[in-house]
Amino acid sequence: MAHNAVVRPVPHDAPEPLPEPAAGELRLEAVMGALSTPLRMGIVRTLLLDSTEFDHTCGWFGLGQPKSSLTHHFRALREAGLIRQRQYGLERRSHVRVDDLDHRFPGLLDLVAAWTPAPAPTDA
Repeated sequence: MAHNAVVRPVPHDAPEPLPEPAAGELRLEAVMGALSTPLRMGIVRTLLLDSTEFDHTCGWFGLGQPKSSLTHHFRALREAGLIRQRQYGLERRSHVRVDDLDHRFPGLLDLVAAWTPAPAPTDA
């Protein structure tokens, strides 16, 4: 795996994950649809490349998006099976489902990790 994501053990006191598809139910079209926006692709890429913590909160990303917009994007990633989310009090923490995705779609996470966002358009 070129993405080098570290699969960390689940802390013993972690809450149950929010609803998500089972590993065997992951569908390529759903995963690719969820990755179809640069923002979501960037979220997954960032989670893959930063393995310092088990989970990250939405605010950790510093995306400058309204909370409602981020909730929508993270839900799309979770419902497609790309990320696992757990509710800790008032915050949700996320991480990539590395084992499930590597098993179901070998090489996909390597492509996401290697992806480079297009440069922002400049005003002419």
